[in-house]
Amino acid sequence: MLKHVFLIAASVVALSTAVALPASAAPKGKDAPVTIFVSPLTFAFPHFVFLTDQLKDEAGKLGGVKIVVADGQLSAPKQTADLESAIVQGVDGIILAPVDADALAPVVQEAIKAGIPVVTVDRPVNGVPEVLANVAADNFKGAESQGEAVVKAFPDGASIVNLQGIPGDKTANDRNGGAHKVLDAAGSKYVFVAEQAANFSRDKGLEVAENILTGLPEAPKVIIAANDDMALGAAQAVEARGLKGKVAIYGYDGSEGALKAIKSGDLAATVDQFPGLQGRTAVRTLVEFIREGKKPATDNILVAPVAITAANLDQAERVGLIGK
Repeated sequence: MLKHVFLIAASVVALSTAVALPASAAPKGKDAPVTIFVSPLTFAFPHFVFLTDQLKDEAGKLGGVKIVVADGQLSAPKQTADLESAIVQGVDGIILAPVDADALAPVVQEAIKAGIPVVTVDRPVNGVPEVLANVAADNFKGAESQGEAVVKAFPDGASIVNLQGIPGDKTANDRNGGAHKVLDAAGSKYVFVAEQAANFSRDKGLEVAENILTGLPEAPKVIIAANDDMALGAAQAVEARGLKGKVAIYGYDGSEGALKAIKSGDLAATVDQFPGLQGRTAVRTLVEFIREGKKPATDNILVAPVAITAANLDQAERVGLIGK
């Protein structure tokens, strides 16, 4: 398998320096037992299931690390309540993929004030610079690679439908912005004939795609989606209209379902943001800080996503899950 190109490397966590800590959060010692509370955005998205599984696996390799997980269920109030409970229970650290970057800020500040370090993963919280680190994909660059894949496959131009994520969400904004940057710059032969939010949902992706396809005078050449769930929903709508093979669909996340769909020809591409690497990096970063008082070299650890097509399917992080 070809090596991935990342903005971070395994050495990023090792390139760290000891820092002074509050008395309540003094380093526990190199082999001390550690309890970490993990709050993913939602397990309804395969991305966060895989991220959490890989995080747990890395914790097992580190040894002496207990992981306690609560599904965020796309609910800021639930995540807030879960984190408050974790603070009361006195966990050693928190890893959070916030549902709402603003709404979760107060409870994150509360945790840090209590001497509990916090690492965000996949997306940051707003206005809390004391967070130890944010470990995430560079969503803007990933969306640029999605746009570049479209340009490469359609050098003579294309009519494009754009299925966007949750309105106001930073991830959705970055993915929309990156795709637009590339496709707008490629010239007027790339035309967005429809753009609508489908909230990162497969069911909504199916519904929105069906409505858009019904309203257009002719089928678009391309559908881009800000995640794989919406792309797979769009693929259902395309197939139902007998358009499979006539509309190229581009997803984002590198999910197992998307990789299978690329293999079968239902999707043209996805963008792998390597959630497993994100999860592993997050737990290593947090455990090193808790045990040894080491901060990462940067508080914004970014993974460079890669566009995955049938031509480079072997580069996908989850390719081993789809079989031969």
